[in-house]
Amino acid sequence: MAKTQLGARVDEDVAELARKRAADLGMSVGDYLARLVQDDASGLRARGVEAAARFLADHQAVFDEAEDAQRSGEAQKSGEVRAA
Repeated sequence: MAKTQLGARVDEDVAELARKRAADLGMSVGDYLARLVQDDASGLRARGVEAAARFLADHQAVFDEAEDAQRSGEAQKSGEVRAA
């Protein structure tokens, strides 16, 4: 299939993220962007987001407990530092 060149203006941080992620995957930026578009158009991205939302809904209490424990531990350490 013939390739078509596209031009797009994005913030530098977005461009750097695209370059880094493409390199991490061993892909060119063009191939990486093509894959993102294909995944989005095929519904793969939406299915992934929906699966993540279901997972969080099913396990939110576990995350809440872990965050509460972490906050509690940080508060205790903060109190210990002040007391010293």
